[in-house]
Amino acid sequence: MTSIAFDTLKFARTLRDRAKMSPEQAEGLSDALLEAIQGDIPTKADLKDVEASIEGVKASIEALRTSTRSDMDAVKASQRETELRLEARIESTKSDIIKWVAGLIGFQTLAIIGAVIALARILKP
Repeated sequence: MTSIAFDTLKFARTLRDRAKMSPEQAEGLSDALLEAIQGDIPTKADLKDVEASIEGVKASIEALRTSTRSDMDAVKASQRETELRLEARIESTKSDIIKWVAGLIGFQTLAIIGAVIALARILKP
């Protein structure tokens, strides 16, 4: 940033002579004005530096966006693999449950037939 050439002494004298301010007031106002405007005007080089910084930030954002997309794709692929493994385990568990139920039905059927035969023998006169 550059500063503007500002003659504080001349400004203070003008305030004292024309505006009839006290010397302390004129000097105080002159110093305050100098502080307010000093260094606040950007140069073309300053603006180019800011533009370069903005371009760097844009590039960083784009790289982050690409990285995030890649990470999201990897997470989706991992999630899909997990879903497929779970579906396979569920199918395996279903077949095990069906086997157990069929076995229990068969065992109950044999138990009932055995009980009926035993009762028939006992009740035969």
